Amino acid sequence: MATIADFDAFSNIRLFTLTNSNGMSVSITNFGGIITSIMVPDRNGKLEDVTLGFKKLDRYLNAVDKPYFGAIIGRVANRTADSKFTLDGVEYELDANNGPNHLHGGMTGYDRVVWDAEVRSGNGFKSLRLTYSSPDMEEGYPGNLDVTVTYTLTDTNGLSMEYEAFTDKATPVMLTNHAYFNLKGEGNGDVLDHQVMIDADEFLPTTVYQIPSGQIVPVQGTIFDFRTPKTINQDWDDNHPQFKIAMGYDHCYQLNRDALDEDELMLAARVVEPESGRVLEVYTQEPAVQFYTGNSLDGRLSGKAGKPYVKNGGFCLETQQFPNSHNTPGFHDIILQPEETYQTKTVYQFGVEK
Repeated sequence: MATIADFDAFSNIRLFTLTNSNGMSVSITNFGGIITSIMVPDRNGKLEDVTLGFKKLDRYLNAVDKPYFGAIIGRVANRTADSKFTLDGVEYELDANNGPNHLHGGMTGYDRVVWDAEVRSGNGFKSLRLTYSSPDMEEGYPGNLDVTVTYTLTDTNGLSMEYEAFTDKATPVMLTNHAYFNLKGEGNGDVLDHQVMIDADEFLPTTVYQIPSGQIVPVQGTIFDFRTPKTINQDWDDNHPQFKIAMGYDHCYQLNRDALDEDELMLAARVVEPESGRVLEVYTQEPAVQFYTGNSLDGRLSGKAGKPYVKNGGFCLETQQFPNSHNTPGFHDIILQPEETYQTKTVYQFGVEK
């Protein structure tokens, strides 16, 4: 089932709710492609909203520190060093919205535009197809880029996100979703007791500006090793140099994709909340994932149930390529050419442990 309603009395901004046969539902607005709600059952069948967000549009527009709750991120996710890059001998200057750096597409990234929307349905699934035409030089990026993001809810409690893009001029592209999760329910304290597994032997340390240093280092023997499940706070170390920079975990992990084809989905991460039994598995075609533990949340923002979002009140698993790749030799090639198609898929799969 799919329902459509005006979002906060804005006629061109709608709220689409997809519901499956298990009662799980996902609400998405065409403003920024934001996932505003994900209702999933616990081990006893009790439904609860497990993603952070707001009830009203103006809260997304005016939120302190712009947390990007649930939004589509683009044209290039994560940080671009010094807000510039050079392509085919031409230097492009981007909007500096994170100190000297460019973050998540700029002041008016894809999280701040109104997308065209179309609901689709089929056997065992409901989909919302969002499209946006990003004009040449929007936020400083070259090329007209046509973007499609399709959210699909399955009857097996999976939410897939399929991204597709075409350009008429070479341009960097790296899209993701910025959902924050608390599997106890949004606003129900912090997530430090969640048990996390990330299938990655290596991670990317950063500079003081949270730009990857260019190194790719082993997680073995460090606090960044999540190959065996552990609670987020098990190795929490406020004195670790990388922790001091990010005030927690906010690092990109290189996934162990060596034996997989490029288009094959892999289990990148698995998160368990012991009290409710809820499980989130993240499957992706991407080579990396940014693990973020809501370090900038501080209680000033309150969510849909009126509860404050405390420090570490949500975690993100943003599937992507390496940050700042368009400025770093040896990192991923994120330049999309006119004759190419950008395609990638990520799935949030929900379940329970008894």
